[in-house]
Amino acid sequence: MGFDPLLPFQFEFMQYAFAAAILVAVPMALLSCFVVLKGWSLMGDAISHAVFPGVVIAYIVGWPFAIGAFIAGMIAAVSTGYLADNSRIKRDTAMGVVFSGMFGLGLLLYVQIQSDVHLDHILFGDILGIGPVDLIVAAAIALFTAAVIAAKWRDLLLHAFDPTQARAVGLNVGLLHYGLLCLITLTIVGALTSVGVILSVALLIAPGAIAHLLTRRFGAMLMVALLAAVASAFGGVYLSFFLDSAPAPTIVLLLSAGFIAAFAWTSIASRTETPAGA
Repeated sequence: MGFDPLLPFQFEFMQYAFAAAILVAVPMALLSCFVVLKGWSLMGDAISHAVFPGVVIAYIVGWPFAIGAFIAGMIAAVSTGYLADNSRIKRDTAMGVVFSGMFGLGLLLYVQIQSDVHLDHILFGDILGIGPVDLIVAAAIALFTAAVIAAKWRDLLLHAFDPTQARAVGLNVGLLHYGLLCLITLTIVGALTSVGVILSVALLIAPGAIAHLLTRRFGAMLMVALLAAVASAFGGVYLSFFLDSAPAPTIVLLLSAGFIAAFAWTSIASRTETPAGA
């Protein structure tokens, strides 16, 4: 049998996987620009790990996973801010303590229950098991995130670069701060089924990092981040079908390759632009 490049599109589970990957990639890419500019990469990592006990507790009490994950993520974000503001430890140290503690709590709870949800599906996602309800949730999160960023991107950008100036011009810095944290937590919750709590951080950081290397304007940064995330998400699911690999790690590997390529390109470009003898 010859190679058929259209074969993956003939299966319904692959069609759902393609749609889910793109719907998850869009809000992640938009938020990744703010995460990178604000230096919140570790915060994204912290929240992605911290939602784990929320998922387990939601399973125990019979709630939807998304509710438990969102509550746990916000608890981690608020706890980190409180510890950083009311103690001598720095924010990155507080993040490390909070997310490692909550992730450990999640593992402890998981091994104590008889769950029919495999641990790998929570940690690394199960995009090939996506259903219509999961797609609706992912689409709603993508639309909500895009709408908020479209309405408030200027305020969020000023807050990312200079919170003091944002406060001076009358912006509610606290609302912007926790509003951005809510959006990050919400998108991580939306990515749980597709890429899991571990790999979601790659989608939250890599697109913005790639775009930051290649662009100088924020509007262009958003577009490049979207293109990188959507292309990697689609390409990762497509390649995984023929490579017989897990889609989520394949998506992450493509994003990593994209970052390496962007870094190499900018390094070469900067050398060629430098005058001889400079």
